[in-house]
Amino acid sequence: MSDRILKINELIKNHVNEIILRNISLKGGVFVTISKVDTTPDLRYTRIFVSIFPEKDIDYVEKTLAKELYRIQGALNKKLHMRPLPRIQFITDMTESKADEIEKLLKDISNQ
Repeated sequence: MSDRILKINELIKNHVNEIILRNISLKGGVFVTISKVDTTPDLRYTRIFVSIFPEKDIDYVEKTLAKELYRIQGALNKKLHMRPLPRIQFITDMTESKADEIEKLLKDISNQ
């Protein structure tokens, strides 16, 4: 991955994080963290991976982000000074929960 794409990923991550914190109201006790941003080399699309805590609120957060997608996209477009402007897509990052599951399975195996 080129240095330019890495810098763009970091820039998008910072801007979207700020937009979500300031403009999107989530119910109390729900935390959304951007774990990774992956922009295509042609700068047309950006996948934003989000970690959601607690896990029981994943559906709620996914629906909220989907409902607010155009508002988030518009706010991001105003902050980015580049062409083309990448279209964003939110993806729930399940890495942490899968890691917990694997760790539990390994403990179960070692206890047998």
